Amino acid sequence: MIEKIVFIVYLAGMLFIGYYFSRRDETLEDYLLGGRTIGPAVTALTMQSTSMSGYMFMGGPALTFKSGWFGFWYATGDVGGGLVNLAILGKRMRRLSQILGALTPIEYLEKRYECKAITIIGSLISIVFLSCYVIGQFIASGKTLETLTGWPFAVSLLIGVGVIIGYTVSGGYLAVCWTDFFQGIIMVLGMFGILIMGLSRVGGLTGLNNALGKMDPTYLSLWGKGLEYNNQWGVALGALLIYAIGYMGLPHVVVRHMSMKSPKTAKVAAVYSTIWNILFVYSPYVLGLIGIALLPNLKDPEMVVPALAHEVFPGIFSALLLTAIMAAIMSTADSLLMQAGSILARDVYQRFFRPNASQKQMVFVSRLLVFAVGVFGIILAVLQPPTVFGIVVFAFGTLGDSFIVPYIAAVYYEKANKVGALAAMISGAITNIIWTAGALDRTTAIHPFLAGLIVSAVFFVIFNRFGRDPSQEIKDAVRRAMGVRIPKGVESGISAMMAPEAKAVARFLREEGVTA
Repeated sequence: MIEKIVFIVYLAGMLFIGYYFSRRDETLEDYLLGGRTIGPAVTALTMQSTSMSGYMFMGGPALTFKSGWFGFWYATGDVGGGLVNLAILGKRMRRLSQILGALTPIEYLEKRYECKAITIIGSLISIVFLSCYVIGQFIASGKTLETLTGWPFAVSLLIGVGVIIGYTVSGGYLAVCWTDFFQGIIMVLGMFGILIMGLSRVGGLTGLNNALGKMDPTYLSLWGKGLEYNNQWGVALGALLIYAIGYMGLPHVVVRHMSMKSPKTAKVAAVYSTIWNILFVYSPYVLGLIGIALLPNLKDPEMVVPALAHEVFPGIFSALLLTAIMAAIMSTADSLLMQAGSILARDVYQRFFRPNASQKQMVFVSRLLVFAVGVFGIILAVLQPPTVFGIVVFAFGTLGDSFIVPYIAAVYYEKANKVGALAAMISGAITNIIWTAGALDRTTAIHPFLAGLIVSAVFFVIFNRFGRDPSQEIKDAVRRAMGVRIPKGVESGISAMMAPEAKAVARFLREEGVTA
């Protein structure tokens, strides 16, 4: 009973945060980007907790439970993922997104590459794979709450996800960021608690390795149990890179660059992000190994951490630790919902159906579409529950392969054009889908993410030669985002011409017959 009380209090707290910030969403920029007011500590924790998701409490431990130390290829890349993301994209994407007046990552790409087709294709890829990603989080939510309460999976899913949808719809981006901030702290404390107690049960890392070696020496190999991936460096490199650089291709993660208070926020956020990663990232994978030793008969490997929480902690402490798992799930699910709804509202509804919609109308439509995506995700999660690890890695990899190259080229290569960007997006997504569906990593020894990234980069280089150079205004904007100084008059002209708010004001004045 005490576990249920603790968890209900926690859920109520998240709903309160959503209600509190719902009163501050006056404009669409407030609702979608928090008014671009997010400081370094909140930026870092919302970025990292959003990135990690329920995968870190379920998928990651399940991987090492089944494959041994092979899972640490993923973990090692993940430790540096936040730093790489902020260092490469942070400042430049923050500057360029504001110069262009973009409120979503897809709108940002359309304006940078001056191409409506990018909005159509980018929105389609984003909605499909963000939805896949969010289904993985919903499944993890249902499993965790089922373990905590004993309720049926479907009931647990509805309650857990209902709270996530509630505070996301009501509070918008600010609610998502601040709930992520607190949940990031809970995640670290909870994971550390289980790790310390688990290691004490197996005699530390030395005792753990001795136990694994007696059960099956190949658990200790970096090539997987039974040496499944023996000398398959393409698989290992892909596993390392998917989280080391993959975050730069995720719309719900890179939007954090756009919402920062200023470009300088990125530098301090990178420090917080690295500290958080060092404290957190390796722990779930170690717990998967501990599960092999302490829970050898566990039927569902994705329940290693919840089972260990019950095994090593009594009563209320177990409830607190299971709450940390829900924090990881919720901190990603809310961001996925927010981003999917934002893209549907801003890049589809307003772009193609109601370009003159008022700020109030757009906030309402954004809330409605976030809710609709959530309901759709619940239905699919109940009807077809795949493994959390499989669906997260697939969705993560496909999004990364679609957008990493266009996002990086947007701020580092002023001649990057729409033909190259479209070729990179389409080829990267298709390659990852085919590689995953056909299990080609088995025959080629190349990870799907690595294959998609290589193809995306090659197609960008080839097809960028066939497109026209961007306009001079875009080139100047890219130089400004790089930190290259351009004449003040030109700088002002770019902002005035390209910001949608400025365009709307100018159109209104013309229609009303107001002259200078």
